[in-house]
Amino acid sequence: MIGLFLGEKDLPIEILKKIERKKINYFIVDLTKNNKFKKNKKSYFVNIGKFGEILNLIKTKKCNKVIFAGNIIKPQISKLKLDLKGLYYIPRVVKASRLGDAAILKVLIKILLENNIKVIKLNTFNPELTLKRGTYTKIKPSKYENEEIRKGIKTLKKINSHNHTQAIIIRDSKVISRETRKGTKEMIKSIPKSKIKKGILIKLPKAKQDLRVDLPTIGIDTFRDCNKVGLKGIVVKSNQNIILNKEASIKYANQNKLFLIAI
Repeated sequence: MIGLFLGEKDLPIEILKKIERKKINYFIVDLTKNNKFKKNKKSYFVNIGKFGEILNLIKTKKCNKVIFAGNIIKPQISKLKLDLKGLYYIPRVVKASRLGDAAILKVLIKILLENNIKVIKLNTFNPELTLKRGTYTKIKPSKYENEEIRKGIKTLKKINSHNHTQAIIIRDSKVISRETRKGTKEMIKSIPKSKIKKGILIKLPKAKQDLRVDLPTIGIDTFRDCNKVGLKGIVVKSNQNIILNKEASIKYANQNKLFLIAI
């Protein structure tokens, strides 16, 4: 039995499909805002403040392994309905919330571990969602572009582990934009086309990021957004970035002369 703590966006759906195809017993703790998985009979819509209810559910299901997948929206602590366990653990969550979403996830993992529940990698059953090292498109970065990429990677490594920046855009060896809490899509949209054209998107895990629960994700929408503003390509981390709609994304990249490399 595997417990699935599922949040927003498409990644949880991909993971759920694979687990169902493999006929693995599972249950869902629905952490979405609007009860996204309510039609699934194995789903439980539990607010994150009811730790006692969540832990009892896991115990009842005789489960000792769980997966976190998808965006988990930062809760409004003042509006959470707490049970006794929630009252006990919530100060740790509040403290972590000041440092960002990644810190909240780390606290949740520690709480589960204290209760003998292991959190496993979100791509455990979906290894095809990550890329091995290499170039995946017909177009390859030039020698100059490879040097730009190396400089961009050095910049990302300096970013604080609780910072929301997983992505930057570089152009002419300079970082012209950094991702904020609003995400990669909004970062791309926020820059005038004249300034971003011929830039490169680098999206990698943050320093000290917990790779069990928080892998950077791209998909065909990312490639479309890049193409609209004239970016030259995308750089991701091998075995650590999720790519959704892989075949369609690579096909689109080839059709529009974008490169995709995993370093």
